[in-house]
Amino acid sequence: MNLARPSSLSLDTEPQAPPTVTPLTESSAEAYVASTCFKIGPPGRVGVELEWFVHDSCRPHTAPDPARVRAALDALHLPPDHPFLPNGSRVTQEPGGQVELSSPAAADLPGCVETTHQDLAALRAAFAAQGLDLAGYGTEPHPKERRVTLRQPRYLAMEEFFGRTGPWGKIMMCATASTQVCLDAGTDTAGPDGFRTRWRLAHLLGPVLVAAFANSPLLDGRPTGYRSTRQAVWARMDPSRTLAPGGVHGCGPDGDPCAAWARYVLDAAVLCVRRPEGRPWNAPVGLTFRAWLRRPEAERPSLADLDYHLSTLFPPVRPRGYLELRMIDAQPGDGWVVPAALTSALFAGPRSVDAALAALEPLAAGASGTAEPGPRGPAWSRAATRGMDDPVLRQAALDCFAAADTVLADRPGEGRLRSALGEFAERYTARGRCPADDLLDGAAPPRTGAGRSADSPPSGNSPKSEEDAPC
Repeated sequence: MNLARPSSLSLDTEPQAPPTVTPLTESSAEAYVASTCFKIGPPGRVGVELEWFVHDSCRPHTAPDPARVRAALDALHLPPDHPFLPNGSRVTQEPGGQVELSSPAAADLPGCVETTHQDLAALRAAFAAQGLDLAGYGTEPHPKERRVTLRQPRYLAMEEFFGRTGPWGKIMMCATASTQVCLDAGTDTAGPDGFRTRWRLAHLLGPVLVAAFANSPLLDGRPTGYRSTRQAVWARMDPSRTLAPGGVHGCGPDGDPCAAWARYVLDAAVLCVRRPEGRPWNAPVGLTFRAWLRRPEAERPSLADLDYHLSTLFPPVRPRGYLELRMIDAQPGDGWVVPAALTSALFAGPRSVDAALAALEPLAAGASGTAEPGPRGPAWSRAATRGMDDPVLRQAALDCFAAADTVLADRPGEGRLRSALGEFAERYTARGRCPADDLLDGAAPPRTGAGRSADSPPSGNSPKSEEDAPC
């Protein structure tokens, strides 16, 4: 596992392929995936990946001038082949122009928060100097044209692939942003530190994280009827690469999450095929990686192709050596600290893991059997729609916040993090609210001519939007 650079595995990165062209077989491909995606060792490290929309400080409803965005990035003096800030955070752009800051791994939560705060301050200052804000929403709330601004072969192929089945992929690429928490996979034991238990906990916790931190009720300037429109979008995309592996809560029919993930990888559709410069990377329609492996030897993919394929899979929990929890909406301001603190505290040790599993037990019944896994399962759907208004999710969240508070109370030097956690729980969770409710409360009538896009999720609410910020 290389948690020290969690960004190297994120959507916006062109991964470096290993120097091999040896054709694979199905068995060797499954063995490779099973042996590399869960790096075994004592857990403890934590990292975050924070995505932001770039808004004009005076006219947030308009698309920012690309030259100003470029000037802000240039002011950071980041070499293209080494775009790291002084404390080790990597800065990249998403296909729709969102900016991502990915922290290095830290030995503990306070170290992660401090490093990220320092690098984020530098990033914000560079954008503020150009009259730009880094805005934390799960979906772009203002009505703007959705356009893939990074015209790289990967993203052009991704746009074509997702476009075959509707508008949802382009919405994801251009109009969503997340807060992602990265944790060590765990040990090869049966206890709370074991990667099997941590894998199961991450998926059971998912609906609570969606609901508690839902922050995307608006799209195209209008309420959509969801607290987390971002999750509603993910639930409508290609299931072969966005659902959790089937049987995840029991780790698959053979009880092995490594084998279950390996099968998932090979059965996923191929999103793009790397080709020489100038040629499109579009993949043949309907081609899975397993089917590609069954072609004549001269046409089979290499290990490099498999590694690249892994970077195009986006389940709610992605094993990339470590566990990448991808289901949390981007948060306003420094609100990302709270989901990072909650998640890392719940995974901190036997007592907190056991407490979290007990709190989440009422959700487990709907996460097995014939129910679809996240983000389409019943609890996930309720989380996206109702947020903390759902009583079962709210109670589970309150119990999880209490368990995390117990962990932080026993740690010297984490008083501020504990306070942030408690203040959030009091302001939102205990009142059956989430950040999305603040946006809905403050939504203003739509601007003249700001019509609803034809590819927006259905709305059960009256049209709303936000006005310009004062300048």
